[in-house]
Amino acid sequence: MQRNGGIMPSYTTTARRGLTREELLKLPASAPLEIGNKAFGIGRTTGYALVKRGEYPCKVLRLGNAYRVITADLLRVLGVEPDTEA
Repeated sequence: MQRNGGIMPSYTTTARRGLTREELLKLPASAPLEIGNKAFGIGRTTGYALVKRGEYPCKVLRLGNAYRVITADLLRVLGVEPDTEA
């Protein structure tokens, strides 16, 4: 399907865009698993499967029925360092 003379992106392409450095640095101390999935460019099903196997790329907490990624570990794995003021 074409729109405005170009090809429309697929949903998987836009859903897996990832997060910018600025978006990553604005995250709270822990974030929903879906945010971690987006940062790593993986889908929901894959993300939950990795957590259940203990193979998620960063530390994950289970709080009741919810999973949350530890932002500091997420940033470390992605190689993102906060700016330091001089």
